[in-house]
Amino acid sequence: MTDLSYRSPKTEVRESPIHGKGLFAKQAIAAGEVVAVKGGHVLATKEWTTLEKSLGPADIQISEDLFIAPVRKEQREGSMLYTNHSCDPNIAIQGQIVFVAMRDIAPGEELTHDWATTDDLDYEMQCNCGAPNCRGTITGKDWMKRELQERYTARGMK
Repeated sequence: MTDLSYRSPKTEVRESPIHGKGLFAKQAIAAGEVVAVKGGHVLATKEWTTLEKSLGPADIQISEDLFIAPVRKEQREGSMLYTNHSCDPNIAIQGQIVFVAMRDIAPGEELTHDWATTDDLDYEMQCNCGAPNCRGTITGKDWMKRELQERYTARGMK
């Protein structure tokens, strides 16, 4: 297996109470520290849509018509970041593929990001994050919500 993505050595993948596998801090992580970098192949929407049927969700959208994703089944695990969604995330995307800690993170915490900051797709799912400010339903168009734009701008994200 080839690792296409980078996950900090301060992290580990294990079962998540949110969904399936998750990425967890095994050591303290400081605010601003790089936690993960998404790797893979740059694919147009049509290419990724065809591959996703057999590979499952393993992508990150980097522009309206481009995704970074694996292209073969044996690349999938090594391309995964395992960052589940949370409505109260502790990591955020910086640029298009780098994820950094939004605050100091204690060992044992699951590393999560708000998918509204990385998705622009047509989907809807029930949220399992359990955060006090949980939106309940997550969509690929949540990035359009003014309150989320204001919240993340106030935290220094753009």
